[in-house]
Amino acid sequence: MSSRLFNSAVGANNPHPLAEFWCRVLGWDVIEDDEVFDYVSIGSADHSLPVIDFLKVPDLKSGKNRLHLDLRADGTTTKEELARLEGLGARRVDIGQGPDVSWIVLADPEGNEFCLLGKTAQELLEAKA
Repeated sequence: MSSRLFNSAVGANNPHPLAEFWCRVLGWDVIEDDEVFDYVSIGSADHSLPVIDFLKVPDLKSGKNRLHLDLRADGTTTKEELARLEGLGARRVDIGQGPDVSWIVLADPEGNEFCLLGKTAQELLEAKA
């Protein structure tokens, strides 16, 4: 028996705009919007797990994230996906990664870091076949 990853929680100054950004990034939908406790949950249209919760917090993000998401381009090239993410409002950030890494570090509109990995989902699956 083991635990199952159900959701990740992200502190946000403005949960709704941040949830909308991540919905566009992941192709997900808002699946719960709780105005009483001021959080928004997003997930896939089929309601499969995991989901991401964006919870209202009063303080601004400071320092490097200790946990972040890694994304892979899926059905497109990494270069095209990078352009799409930047068009949605992601920006490149330097957290000390060297020039020889195969991933690109980005930040969402509130500064939460995430990575776009160099190999696409299809390239990874082909390499494992």
